[in-house]
Amino acid sequence: MSGHSKFANIKHKKEKNDAAKGKIFTIIGREIAVAVKEGGPDPENNSKLRDVIAKAKANNMPNDTIERGIKKAAGDANSVNYESVTYEGYGPNGTAIIVKALTDNKNRTAANVRSAFTKGKGNMGTQGCVSFMFDERGQIIIDREECDMEADDLMMIALDAGAEDFNEEEDSFEILTSPEDFSAVREALEKEGIQMADAQVTMIPQTYVELTDEQDIYSINKLLGLLDDDDDVQDVYHNWDE
Repeated sequence: MSGHSKFANIKHKKEKNDAAKGKIFTIIGREIAVAVKEGGPDPENNSKLRDVIAKAKANNMPNDTIERGIKKAAGDANSVNYESVTYEGYGPNGTAIIVKALTDNKNRTAANVRSAFTKGKGNMGTQGCVSFMFDERGQIIIDREECDMEADDLMMIALDAGAEDFNEEEDSFEILTSPEDFSAVREALEKEGIQMADAQVTMIPQTYVELTDEQDIYSINKLLGLLDDDDDVQDVYHNWDE
């Protein structure tokens, strides 16, 4: 990762989200609705819902807000049906960008995402044009300051639960899993009372692109900012080395 800290990036994202909690709560609220519709309202029997609840708690979403979202999704047969869509494209200087959205209007979302790419001096591509440059992995980040456990003990818990890789950084630990084993590993850590700064299935770039031109940096920040501001957009993955 070119020597930079994944944890620092997550803190940076969280700080941005603190300034716009409504946005992150909207995102998680939609994920709760989709998880409940797919697997029912009982987290004990719905691992996807358990993962979303963990994500909600990591983002300081109040328990009553989580419970209201579950009840609403379970009890309202006429509630909005969200569809999952993925867009791929290129930012300045060939940077690769993947956009995942949950939407009730694909035409609106596609138009907004295309507009963000255009305004950020990029262009939307076809399905699969950049996703081959990323690996889908479960990623769990633990703040060293919040973890009392020795690195070796933490690593053994993670590996025993099915993790594929364990990395130590100056300020954090990173645990990587297959998407299929992510829930089991996250739950094993949760049972040990280990605080997680971030835990989600994500797209990790195989290589990173450095931008040195001021205009390119301005443009990609504009592109990512417009995507961040779109309520339909759930996640944005890119290989820009910030």
